[in-house]
Amino acid sequence: MEETALPQARSEIEGVRSRVGRLIGNIKSVIYIDTRKLEYMIAAQIAGGHVMLADAHGVGKTSLAKALAGSIDWSAREADAGGRRVKPFSRIQCTVDLLPQDILGFSRFVGDSTRLSFVRGPIFAHYVLCDEINLLTPKTQGSFFQAMEEQTVTIENRTHDLPDPFFIIATMNLKGVHLFPLPAPQLDRFMIQLSVGYPSPEDEAAIIQQHGREDAWDTFGPVVASGELISWQRLVDRVSIHPEIVEYIVSCVRQTRQSSEVLMGASPRTGVKVSRLARALALIRGQDYVTIDLVKEIFLPAVAHRLVMQDAAQVPEPLLQEIMRSVPVESGRGRDGRRS
Repeated sequence: MEETALPQARSEIEGVRSRVGRLIGNIKSVIYIDTRKLEYMIAAQIAGGHVMLADAHGVGKTSLAKALAGSIDWSAREADAGGRRVKPFSRIQCTVDLLPQDILGFSRFVGDSTRLSFVRGPIFAHYVLCDEINLLTPKTQGSFFQAMEEQTVTIENRTHDLPDPFFIIATMNLKGVHLFPLPAPQLDRFMIQLSVGYPSPEDEAAIIQQHGREDAWDTFGPVVASGELISWQRLVDRVSIHPEIVEYIVSCVRQTRQSSEVLMGASPRTGVKVSRLARALALIRGQDYVTIDLVKEIFLPAVAHRLVMQDAAQVPEPLLQEIMRSVPVESGRGRDGRRS
């Protein structure tokens, strides 16, 4: 039996599109970015994933993260279950001498007593920008593993919950000195890797005109309530994905492990992330089902960073494009996976 969204859920899904459109318009009022890439970032966030931006300096990565966080009204979620204030946005500027406790937090004695108090680190925020993550040593990079996968951190045998929602945007330098490559298991925890890229000449001139002024952000403010964001996350599961499309994702992922050009192929987690991202992207576009075309659209940015090539100088995108072309789609079905 084919999976379909309930009528009420379908109505809610159609309503998400206009609200996300307003969110995108608000962000683009202060940030010059391709709309499709912005859709991918929002989809990753509501799918419960995290985003890696592999880019050059000065292209607006920090401003983009601030605009994403600033577009949400967090007044209803200013405190966690314990009554402690939660920051909407936090920036971690990575350096080689940063330690895990500088990110996660630490325990200290209270006054002259023997009682310990936990001081929360900058990771305790709804939106966390981890700037230049590959400047961190492997030991400090490892402090993100539990946070990204379980949304908790453990300090001195005590586990602390991170805020909900919780979203990491990490930036990575492509060239430079004192860089520590991220291990494959950590890259695998990022749902998608994107590049903002340089703007067009016209957009670059507009950036100078707008952001050369001190009042560039004066009219910027939240347009979506945090409760709406939570409801979108819950609606992702209502978007149907046909078993035939799941099989296509599985076949493409498994092909990466069989290629002689690949040292380490995509993990089973990859298929989970691709399907989840596809559902979220369909949701914000007002669709209640995932199509083959949508899976193909996101496959490269969702999978390429997970592969370790035999030749480190080789990029994985051409191989992934060939895999998508070679894996057949059942001829008896349309591009949405439904019977013709």
